[in-house]
Amino acid sequence: MLLIDCPHCGPRDEVEFHYGGQAHVAYPEDPYALTDAQWAEFLFYRDNPRGPFAERWQHGVGCRKWFNAIRDTASYEFLAVYPMGAQPPHEYAHLVSGSPAVAPAGPASPGASPSGPASPGASPSGPASPGASPTGPTPSSPSASSTESGSDSA
Repeated sequence: MLLIDCPHCGPRDEVEFHYGGQAHVAYPEDPYALTDAQWAEFLFYRDNPRGPFAERWQHGVGCRKWFNAIRDTASYEFLAVYPMGAQPPHEYAHLVSGSPAVAPAGPASPGASPSGPASPGASPSGPASPGASPTGPTPSSPSASSTESGSDSA
């Protein structure tokens, strides 16, 4: 069992906490100006490193407050915790600058995605990966359910 050090309550058992995803992901300045691909990237694309990673956590059973933590994803060890709105300890500051960013609102440049160079299979007007669709999974995509691609369709 892990002990998580809540910055408001002190060390508590892991069952009292809820994971909230990657920390320090900025909300787009003008979300209505984003393309569907840019909005999908903001909502669904997050870093997934092996090693130290900045995360959001909520102490759901205790103070119910949100806080940030630096956790090693390989060992599950919590390296640092700090309140929401605060910057991470100096030795982990480099983790924040690497978080995915949403491109400023406006037309996308050809061959570029909102967070960097184009990935294989990406196009300014098409899906970011083969089999992906802005409206959901296609029957050929690995994430399609058996009812979408199986024999249930008439």
